[in-house]
Amino acid sequence: MTSPKFASRAQWLEARIALLADEKALMRERDRLSAARRALPLVKVEQSYSFDTENGQKTLGDLFGDKSQLLVYHFMYGPDWKEGCPSCSFWADGFDGSLVHLSARDTAFACVSNAPLPVLLAYRKRMGWSFPWVSAQASSFSKDFGVTFEGNDEPVGLGYNYSGKVFGSEMPGISTFLKLEDGTIGHKYSTFSRGLDSVNATYQLLDLTPKGRDEDNLPGIMSWLRRNDSYDAA
Repeated sequence: MTSPKFASRAQWLEARIALLADEKALMRERDRLSAARRALPLVKVEQSYSFDTENGQKTLGDLFGDKSQLLVYHFMYGPDWKEGCPSCSFWADGFDGSLVHLSARDTAFACVSNAPLPVLLAYRKRMGWSFPWVSAQASSFSKDFGVTFEGNDEPVGLGYNYSGKVFGSEMPGISTFLKLEDGTIGHKYSTFSRGLDSVNATYQLLDLTPKGRDEDNLPGIMSWLRRNDSYDAA
C-alpha cells in the first residue's frame, strides 16, 4: 500500500466524481461482456455423465432438478487428497447464501470434485457448508470440461483456460449448462483462473477498502489465506 495522503472534502469529492465516471464505464463494459456471454452458442452434451450424490447415482440432467439452468463450480479436490483446495474453500465460503436466490432465477447449483463422495461430505461438514456437492470420480466430466489433467506436463487439448498449458492435475473453474424442454443439455460457458474473481464476495469487498487485497508483498498471491477453521492455528 502506498503512503496515504489527505485532502480536503472538496478535493476528495472532485477525485471521487472522476473515478465514478471510470466505474460507470467499466460497468457498461461488463454489461456488454455479459450480453456477449449470453449470446454464445450452446454445445450439445452428448456424453452421459454419472455422479455420486447424497441421493444415489445421478446424471448431469438430474443435477438440474426442476430448473432449466445449472451452474457448476469445479472444486479442486483430487481422489487422494486429504483436504480440499484452500482457495476453492475460500470461494465456497460464499456459496450457501446464494442458493435460494439462484433457485428463484431458475438456476440449480452444484460443486463437482473428483474425490470420493464420503470424503467430500465430511469436508463439507467440517467447513460448515450445505450446498450440493457431488463426486465425478467415476466419469470423465472434470477432464472433459477442462479442469482435470492426468499430469502436470500433459498437453491435453487446449490446456487450462484455453492456454495450451497444464499447471496442475486439478484446477478450478465454473461451467454453466442449459436444459431444453425435450431434455437436451447444452454447455453454455466455462471460465477459469482470474475469471472466477467476480464470484468471490470477500475479494470484491476487499477491493473497496483502502488496502485492497494487499497481496503485492506476500511470498505468493493468497499466501495469507487459511481455511475458515484454521486462522487461529496460523
